[in-house]
Amino acid sequence: MAPRPVLLPHGLVLSLVLLLCFSPDCAARRVSVSVYYETLCPFCSGFVVNDLARIFQNGLSSIVDLRLVPFGNGRVSPDGSMTCQHGQDECRLNAIEACVIRLWPQAEQHFPFIHCIEHLALTQKWGAWQSCFHESGLVSQPVIDCYNSGYGRKLELQYAAETHALQPPHQFVPWVVVNGRPLADDYTNFEAYVCNTYDGELPEACRGKHLAIAQRTRANKGDKVC
Repeated sequence: MAPRPVLLPHGLVLSLVLLLCFSPDCAARRVSVSVYYETLCPFCSGFVVNDLARIFQNGLSSIVDLRLVPFGNGRVSPDGSMTCQHGQDECRLNAIEACVIRLWPQAEQHFPFIHCIEHLALTQKWGAWQSCFHESGLVSQPVIDCYNSGYGRKLELQYAAETHALQPPHQFVPWVVVNGRPLADDYTNFEAYVCNTYDGELPEACRGKHLAIAQRTRANKGDKVC
């Protein structure tokens, strides 16, 4: 005869659940970081490659819910046509990145591909963007199908609506928003805002950074934005 399962009193079960859910790891929520950018803006590319990439290296990504929104300063005409600040190559790459983000929603999966394209953009070699499939280990055909079918453009229209609905409106790109708070020209200091906002046990990467907001250096004065 199989042993009878041990049933815990309802009150004890409830107490255990409450104990677990009031632990720091359960109570703390990841900090939302949204980055509104465009692929061929050199300052967006520099931010992705030199600043944003750090959170995947120092462990800060464990407390961050990262959203990348590749549209930036584009425009959608009443007839539905789309123009981008840096031309049609930018429109194409924005849509490609949008497809990759949709196909691999986890930032840990799609960020290496985004990082690869933005690194190529910094070196004026974005025409070799397909090499990023090999670099990131992602499969190319689903992305090509997404773009050729027009679904990438549909995603871009959704990103356009989201970008244009920002309150307060974005003034330039990269436009970084941490838990609903736009950082404006202090965007390179985003790690300090993340550490200051997180209400759980701070990772080692936050050591000293949560104080950096009060001690921050001079802002960019608009010379590092598109």
